[in-house]
Amino acid sequence: MAFKHYIVVICLLCSQLIEARSKTTFTDDSIHIEFLGKSYSLPPRGQLELFTGDINEAEITKYANQIRSKELDYICQSLLLIQRKENLDDWLYYQLVRKTAQECIHKKEDYIGYTILKWYILSYTGFEPLLSVSENKLLLYIKSDDIIYNQPLKRIENKQYVCLNYHDYGFNVDFNYEKFINITGILIEGAPFTFLVKTLPDFADSTYKTKQLTFQYKKKADQVNIKLNTNLSSYFTNYPVTEYKNQFNIPLSKETYQSLIPALKEKLINFDKNKGVEYLMYFTRHAFIFESDTEIFGREKRLSPEETLLYEKSDCEDRSALFFLLVKEIYDLPMIVLSTPQHVTVAVKLDKPSKHSILYEGKQYTICEPTPQRRELKVGEEISTIRKQHFTVEFAYDPTRNK
Repeated sequence: MAFKHYIVVICLLCSQLIEARSKTTFTDDSIHIEFLGKSYSLPPRGQLELFTGDINEAEITKYANQIRSKELDYICQSLLLIQRKENLDDWLYYQLVRKTAQECIHKKEDYIGYTILKWYILSYTGFEPLLSVSENKLLLYIKSDDIIYNQPLKRIENKQYVCLNYHDYGFNVDFNYEKFINITGILIEGAPFTFLVKTLPDFADSTYKTKQLTFQYKKKADQVNIKLNTNLSSYFTNYPVTEYKNQFNIPLSKETYQSLIPALKEKLINFDKNKGVEYLMYFTRHAFIFESDTEIFGREKRLSPEETLLYEKSDCEDRSALFFLLVKEIYDLPMIVLSTPQHVTVAVKLDKPSKHSILYEGKQYTICEPTPQRRELKVGEEISTIRKQHFTVEFAYDPTRNK
């Protein structure tokens, strides 16, 4: 029989029984993981055997049914307690799942078993993962309604599934050559996974370092000292390319926010909004080195605002996301994000719009170019491609609607 369980078990996590287990001191067989710069102990994994069968639908189904155990269920329940305690969005929860699976079955030792274990944990904890197998590869998908651009997708009965482990195969699988079989016999209905990150958790203080950002504002040197989480990039290494509205709205972590936003507000205390936005434009433009994603990462990758602060190099999408966040947090002005095939930029609704402002839904928006160009552009000046090429308004931010 195919492995079956009921998601209702999640509702029992608030019971005194589960809370008592979470406080139990486990034996030396406990699983120890580092997450968010903190140490966690999980229940022992029990007799979890490695996968030794052939890579095919029957053997994978058999193994998925065999690994079910009360010990593994206790681990899943403990992970949900951590998820609730740390207020983890789905993407960060998945990073916790990956770390746990790695401690139970080392990826390099048994990749198939490791992948099936991730499927088990995601399925048990309320999501709807899908395994798909070829002659020598096992792909892990997750049901999601999000728009994702650089990952393999599947549609089954009007449901979209997004691949989570494409990177393990070097972002290079020939789907025209390799035939994959979806393992639906163990598919269990669950909630859709979302790649939207609404909050960053509280990382341990030890994971932060102070970084000095230097830049030129109107030919005068300036600087800002901020705290940055040195571990943050590892949690977003394989984060897929999502809609701009998802990327741009990933917040800063609390420590980074508290070190950056008040410092910028202090610098802008005697500036009007137009001049303040100009200052933020110059900061975003000149505090980092420009480099394309393909040169930095070898592929398309969109950084969150905090990642842009962390990395030395970034492109127009990354700087636009950071500029958007800074304007939103400091002035909370309406904005639109514009894109052409080669460029992304931001336009802001200022008190005094420029003569070349863009009319969108009855409001005038002034382009504020946050990426360095051959010519130093002032507020309201745009690169030629914005006028010569058709641009798209990727999304609009209106403080009166978005709160």
